Amino acid sequence: MLGQITSIKSLCLLRLSAIGDVCHAVAMVQQIQKQYPDIQITWVIGKVEHMLLKDLPGVEFIVFNKAAGLQGYKELRNHMKGRKFDVLLHMQVALRASIASLCIPANIKVGFDKQRAKEGQWLFTNRQIEPQQGPHVLEGFMGFAKAIGVHTAPPTWLMPFGSDERDWVKQHEAFGKPYAVISAAASKAERNWHPQGYAQAADYLAEQGYQVVLCGGPTDLERNLAADISKHAQSELHNMVGKTNLKQLLAVLESAKLVIAPDTGPAHMAVTVNTPVIGLYAHSNPNRTGPYLYLDNVVSVYEQCLQEQFGKSSKQLPWGTRAKGELMDKITFAMVKEQVDKLLN
Repeated sequence: MLGQITSIKSLCLLRLSAIGDVCHAVAMVQQIQKQYPDIQITWVIGKVEHMLLKDLPGVEFIVFNKAAGLQGYKELRNHMKGRKFDVLLHMQVALRASIASLCIPANIKVGFDKQRAKEGQWLFTNRQIEPQQGPHVLEGFMGFAKAIGVHTAPPTWLMPFGSDERDWVKQHEAFGKPYAVISAAASKAERNWHPQGYAQAADYLAEQGYQVVLCGGPTDLERNLAADISKHAQSELHNMVGKTNLKQLLAVLESAKLVIAPDTGPAHMAVTVNTPVIGLYAHSNPNRTGPYLYLDNVVSVYEQCLQEQFGKSSKQLPWGTRAKGELMDKITFAMVKEQVDKLLN
């Protein structure tokens, strides 16, 4: 704990990626701002993540371009010339982030506790947050706020989007009736459910009177998966994959009745705007990485996969143990339908 710090005037936060994780971090930042309204916060962030958060009130952003290699570190060091922070919250265990932390001048550098400070993160910090037993990623982040004396509360979000994005949704034909969103693609293909399953879920939602909208980014993986879902569906789907920026996507998610998604950024974005999420999980523990406010609506075969691969439950294995392989086919439409009915009723 950092009890000896009685006044923090400047704070730097290092969290480069990913979309879901920076959404978790927003809740932490806004609780810090509530307790320290005059604090100066600088956030070193990734390029894509900055597109979502760039207008966050009271935060200065410095974009770190990891694709630039050594040049990215030189640019970060140039940004930091002549500056000194009271505290750095080093909230990413990747080695590239730890190297970036060397460019950030701070009296105190706070990292994860040793059990979670992977890839040698503890070598780059001089303080650690308190150990936690089985925390969700968001709760882990809240540990950083607690480490600087913040009295944390249940998370809330004020995301940086507004009337322009909401008006865009109102004017678009895809959103002319009550709708549900399927954001089908995670960053790794193995985490995606199969197109037939998504199509069955879409048809069922259509039978309940909802327009189904497919959302996602502009990658080939996401476009191809959306096309396959549309091909298998009997109902007409609105394919908006690659057709929204991240702030527009927030507005789309905000007005949706519900969202169906695997472990992917839009699932966590939906949580920030209080839209129910049915998360689909096989490889990772949803109690660690699931949609935080809607863990009761998760469809998970994670425990089953652990038993098959290790012969143990998650409680008998290190926290965060991942199951491996092609596992999402173990999720059935009946499991998803059960959660849909639960939310709609």
